[in-house]
Amino acid sequence: MTTLKLAGLCGSLRRESFNRKLLHEAVRHFGDCEFTLVETRFSVFDEDIEKGEGIPKEVQAAAEAIAAADAVIIASPEYNQSVSGVMKNALDWISRTEGNPWLRKPVAIMSANAGRSGGARGQYALRLCLAPFRPLMVPGPEVLIAAPGKEFGEDGRLQNELYEKALSDLMGELRTAAERK
Repeated sequence: MTTLKLAGLCGSLRRESFNRKLLHEAVRHFGDCEFTLVETRFSVFDEDIEKGEGIPKEVQAAAEAIAAADAVIIASPEYNQSVSGVMKNALDWISRTEGNPWLRKPVAIMSANAGRSGGARGQYALRLCLAPFRPLMVPGPEVLIAAPGKEFGEDGRLQNELYEKALSDLMGELRTAAERK
């Protein structure tokens, strides 16, 4: 069997973001794969840019990475009870590219968030944002890392066995979906 291609998007731009750490933990639990971290540092969506200069090259590269992947993981914090602005902007820009890179693509979402719900509302909002693209959303188990400052060790690895198990199970479900395609 060929090596699966996995793409990952992070809804936080901060270098030491807990969601970036969670994304890398997810890749580790996914197992052997060719991983691409998709850039989400785009200019704010502006139809004048699209009409004038066209789709920015970093947006086109993101869409192509998603299209080429066998599966996608998204780790994004919750901002003000919704999806982060970074993630919403990335989804808006990618939706303007030719075709639909998300169509029937297995996708798993997760979040690390300071609140005690771990980003549950943000994940719900993210599912709503992704729905028009018709991906194959892996329904669970939900990975909602609450108070992540206490859950990741100095090495960037998750310390909590319950979170580790949920993440491992979610990545197992994603791998199974990717292998079916």
